[in-house]
Amino acid sequence: MQDFLGTRWSAFLAALQAAARTDAELAAFSANADCRFRLAAGERTADFAFGSLLTVSEDQTGNPFFILEAPVAIWEKFFSFPPPAPYHGIYAMKMRVPEFKVTGSELALAQNMHLVRRVLEIGRDVVNGGLGFKFKKHLIEKPGTKEPVRGGYVWVELEGRPNRIYYEEAGAGRDLLCLHTAGSDSRQFYKLLNDAGLAAEWRMVAFDLPWHGKSLPPEGAPIGEWDLTTERYVAAIEAVIGALGLQRPVLLGSSMAGQICLEMALRWGERLGGVIACEASERIVGREVPWTRNPQVNESTFVPEWVHGLMAPQSPPERAREVWWEYSQGGYGVFWGDIRFYGKEWDARERVGKIDTKKCPVIMLTGEYDYSCTPEISRATAAKIPGAQFEVMRGMGHFPMAENPELFLAYLRPALEKLRAR
Repeated sequence: MQDFLGTRWSAFLAALQAAARTDAELAAFSANADCRFRLAAGERTADFAFGSLLTVSEDQTGNPFFILEAPVAIWEKFFSFPPPAPYHGIYAMKMRVPEFKVTGSELALAQNMHLVRRVLEIGRDVVNGGLGFKFKKHLIEKPGTKEPVRGGYVWVELEGRPNRIYYEEAGAGRDLLCLHTAGSDSRQFYKLLNDAGLAAEWRMVAFDLPWHGKSLPPEGAPIGEWDLTTERYVAAIEAVIGALGLQRPVLLGSSMAGQICLEMALRWGERLGGVIACEASERIVGREVPWTRNPQVNESTFVPEWVHGLMAPQSPPERAREVWWEYSQGGYGVFWGDIRFYGKEWDARERVGKIDTKKCPVIMLTGEYDYSCTPEISRATAAKIPGAQFEVMRGMGHFPMAENPELFLAYLRPALEKLRAR
């Protein structure tokens, strides 16, 4: 990638345009698109115009909707592979890299983030001579393979209303309850539930919160009213544990589910076998995203793009696409309602130090590419919990069980073994 931001700039832009015009995913994204943005790298600029045909040019021929601007050194990190955290995504740099700036319409960026992300991914691929060889190819099951995962529904009462909760389970042994992230559902755990090694020792259960996945809103509930709170979350987990007869389960969760793992360790310590809290902390600020509930922004493209930047760039493309797809199917306002818990309502700064890890062991794992709940934030929380263990997951982001389950198992297995042995 030597000098691609210097004397090779024109050649780079030509190669990027050629590659982008043959990319099937970008073609699908850009159907009926009307977007113009500029990338500024020091004195070098490139204008991207999406219409009937993508054009990438050094000529500043029109008024861009927005400009992505940073010094050359910042863009060199962004286009490297693997890029160092937090230089791997636009929103990651916007939040964590002071030298990176977005000028112009923030609304237009939110409306077109899927185009921006994909075309710059293609640019990274061009700079590095093709990235396909850098990703480990994972075995695809043969047609006719029947998975050992069992699905079903259980009725529980929450807030005086009957709720039909969908769950999946696999394996036998000690109980492991898997909790999904904001706006998603139990599909995030399908790779773990299919792991024969885990299934030999653990009865793994994953369920969809009300309003999520296959758990429909309770009858009579107004569409869009979902607003997650600590009490609602705890009540749902308690109800599912009781309805499915789980005995001193180990809780596993990431992001908002990692937060609630800490809450459950505090409240339910003696009734749990331990918690594995991923991407968790005592308090997260500034994570509410108004664009996720804005009538001018397509929720089914913006929300998955927002979470896509929270994944590690080394995550297998097929897994990253699954995460994107799952998030594109979230119900109206559900991600917004979950994030209000994660980034606003949840605050355990005065309470996490009271967790008794002799009764309920706490293991915390955070991906190095998580710019929302960074490793430093998680480490500081773990330090306040006497006896808690913390580890950074290298090459991982905010959704370890879904974005790279094969790598996540290298961290999860030792954690579960510690809890099982206990």
